[in-house]
Amino acid sequence: MRSLAPVLLLLGACQVTLPPQDPEPDPVTDPASSEPQTPAGVTPEHDADAQLALIGAMIDDWHQAAAQADQARYLGHFTGDAVFLGTDATERWTLAEFTVYVETYFPKGGWAYTPHHRHVQLGADGSLAWFDEQLTNAGYGELRGTGVVRKVDGAWKLAHYSMTFTVPNGVASQVVDVIRSRSGDQR
Repeated sequence: MRSLAPVLLLLGACQVTLPPQDPEPDPVTDPASSEPQTPAGVTPEHDADAQLALIGAMIDDWHQAAAQADQARYLGHFTGDAVFLGTDATERWTLAEFTVYVETYFPKGGWAYTPHHRHVQLGADGSLAWFDEQLTNAGYGELRGTGVVRKVDGAWKLAHYSMTFTVPNGVASQVVDVIRSRSGDQR
């Protein structure tokens, strides 16, 4: 009989949250503030919703730092081994390489991409998550960003980010023709 361990491991990594063994306690309301309190025994480090909120806030701050050309804050959101993939096929940068790119462009004012429609999935062990988001930029219009974030010393950091243009299927063949004409690929 074959082992189900590889299948279960794969399925576990795709879940946002794992179902609890026992029902979670109802949130307790503090009568003085009437604000919901975190249930007893659940800490923000172990609460999937809290982690998803922290991840979203980190990504939002990262985008805001780029719009404000705040280099230290922007680059501080990456892991040391991060990779950034830009929209051009030649744009695959390690953090050191991307830092040079940022140092070139942030003195000119940075860049503004406004995120919307973000989806975040938390890995089974709570130390890794991945996301996709739609972005709007004044010059490029609609784009898509995808990324992987990893918890490092208790903080969420970007380990991988990729930005792509969204190409409507109705014009995809025309875009492919343009790319082929520039690369010399005539397949």
